[in-house]
Amino acid sequence: MVGLCGLLFASLTFAAVTTVANYDYPIKDRFAATVVGTPEEYQAKLPKDIPFKGRSLVVFPERVTPDVFFYGHELLYSVALQDHEAPLIFLIAGTGASHNGSKNTNMARAFYQAGFHVVSVSSPTYNNFVIAASKTGVVGHAQRDAEDIYRVFEMIWDDLKDEIKATSFNVTGYSLGGFNAAFVSKLDEERKSFNFKRVLLINPPVSLYNSISLLDRMTQDIPGGVNNFDKFVDKLMRAYTSTYEETADAGGEDFLYKTYKALKLKDEELAALIGTSFRVSSASLVFTSDVMADYGYIKPKGLELDRYSNLQVYNEVSLRLGFTDYYHEFFYPFYKAEYPSMTRDEFIASMSLTSIEEYLKNSKKITMMGNVDDVILEPGEIDFFPRVFGDRATIYPYGGHCGNMNYRDNVAHMVAAFTKGEIQ
Repeated sequence: MVGLCGLLFASLTFAAVTTVANYDYPIKDRFAATVVGTPEEYQAKLPKDIPFKGRSLVVFPERVTPDVFFYGHELLYSVALQDHEAPLIFLIAGTGASHNGSKNTNMARAFYQAGFHVVSVSSPTYNNFVIAASKTGVVGHAQRDAEDIYRVFEMIWDDLKDEIKATSFNVTGYSLGGFNAAFVSKLDEERKSFNFKRVLLINPPVSLYNSISLLDRMTQDIPGGVNNFDKFVDKLMRAYTSTYEETADAGGEDFLYKTYKALKLKDEELAALIGTSFRVSSASLVFTSDVMADYGYIKPKGLELDRYSNLQVYNEVSLRLGFTDYYHEFFYPFYKAEYPSMTRDEFIASMSLTSIEEYLKNSKKITMMGNVDDVILEPGEIDFFPRVFGDRATIYPYGGHCGNMNYRDNVAHMVAAFTKGEIQ
């Protein structure tokens, strides 16, 4: 549940943009697509086993990791390496997701099959990344997160360069990872460590603030609010158990699809599920950032927590805080000193793809793919992509937020964005 990427209300009106024709992804409801994903029979045929192995590195050797995060000093990442020279692709996970989460793993399988060396990293909003690889510990800043990710890429390549030969470097990411990929690409234009050949943004948000605001409001659809979530979950678990007993299969998106059909959830219930799932992820992020920066937002400033500390009170507080609370009460004040003349609205605008619009418009190596009914987008935001990317934008008529990522047509397009006949 926590690993879902998704957002928004049921009352969207969608832009009349040109979309892919003859598209047969089976789930037309945007909330259901976001939660369920792609049923097995519609998924791309990918190898089940690839040499996808976990590795680690120390990004800041001098950093004293708080004892409460004793497990997080080393950054964890994954690789799947060819036994011959090949192009290399970096994968960036979405909000709160790890390097070896289901979506990054599926992308790794697709790109490895297509002949790439694959390097997979967690989202900068993932607990381990915040602890081990964020310079400030306060994540969500478009440029600072890009610098953190780029530093990690450089260090990983430094470890790999004597082991493999890369014929080119490429980068992609989904959801927030797609947003991150855009800023990482722009940073690479300046630093030129990789000279990325191709870049793909998959279901990125346009404005981080708009998307997190939508997510926060989705928790309002839980009867009784977040504090009544236990009863809501109990309903879901009864249907889950019933489906499991009938199918004897508790894994994969096909199981989720069967559970969804058994539940017969309304859109507002699906929205509540998505919003609360994100709230759990954001609660972890807010607490971790507060401890790493010793800001005093949830934990009293100067109080040192160790591995034996009782964290229940902090968990209870963080679950009551939305991401917009984090933004206004912690994130913006933390960075305000760096931008003394910038208003709050200007700062919000700087954390959006619109702030690098000219770069995206003129950088022909960057493509994107998204969905008209993406639930992380405000009404009209979908227009940004065809306007800026032109024919480098591929827009599907439905699929919700990341729901169609494993659909066979989407996977084929994803790989083609980097190969274009170069790799068979």
